[in-house]
Amino acid sequence: MEHTFLEQGVATGSAIDEALPADAVPSDAVPSDAVPVTGSQPDVLPDLTSASRPGTRRSVHCEDALPWLSQHAPLAGCSIITSLPDVSGLPGLSLQAWREWFVSAAELVLAATPDEGVTIFYQTDIKRDGVWVDKGQLCQRAAERGESALLWHKIVCRRPAGQPNFGRPAFSHLLCYSRGVRDQPSPAYPDVLPATGKMTWSQAMGVAACELACRYVLTHTSTRTIVDPFCGHGTVLAVANQLGLDAVGVELSRKRAQRARNLQLLSADRTGAGTSGAVR
Repeated sequence: MEHTFLEQGVATGSAIDEALPADAVPSDAVPSDAVPVTGSQPDVLPDLTSASRPGTRRSVHCEDALPWLSQHAPLAGCSIITSLPDVSGLPGLSLQAWREWFVSAAELVLAATPDEGVTIFYQTDIKRDGVWVDKGQLCQRAAERGESALLWHKIVCRRPAGQPNFGRPAFSHLLCYSRGVRDQPSPAYPDVLPATGKMTWSQAMGVAACELACRYVLTHTSTRTIVDPFCGHGTVLAVANQLGLDAVGVELSRKRAQRARNLQLLSADRTGAGTSGAVR
């Protein structure tokens, strides 16, 4: 049975359609009096790519991500691109309890991804009391439990390489997993991104990293919907829409969920994410 993706009436056969309400806000639904500005307006990201491509769809659910994933898995026709919350975002948990939560959450995200899709995690390590906590290792532990293969592990520089640094690591992990997809040599993507790209807020995934992840989905999978179950302000969703992919986000904060519904990538200087021969 086919379900209406959004109220514009594009029918698909994906199981995710059932999760998309009729009042969902499409990615190009900008109020007629909206004026893109730089600086203080939190839901407009300046100096990036052009607005979403016509026909792309976006839905953001203000819900708890893990119950939502459990309810709607497997997300047929979808790939997942996301960042799991840091221990600072779950103040009620001890470091050890957060580690266990992180692995369980990552395992659920991987399980919700269909065999034809990929799961891409963007994670930055932390330090506690002089001890390094490797989130890449936590993701790998979850993948091994669910028999998902690691297709690649890339590094995204948060600061210029070669500079002395103490405290939060100056790089992030970009890790891609799948049960059914296997990496192919063409098109090729860089192993190291020299910068994250513009960020909508302090905890955002940078636009350059988002673009590489979304382009990989386009060139190496048959999936054409991106799901971010911890979508924050919606950078992943906006980049996906700009590249012609549909997008579904889940965000517990009502304020951030509203921003994720409306975020547009404006202006014309896309990074290209260091791709070689990737679709444009």
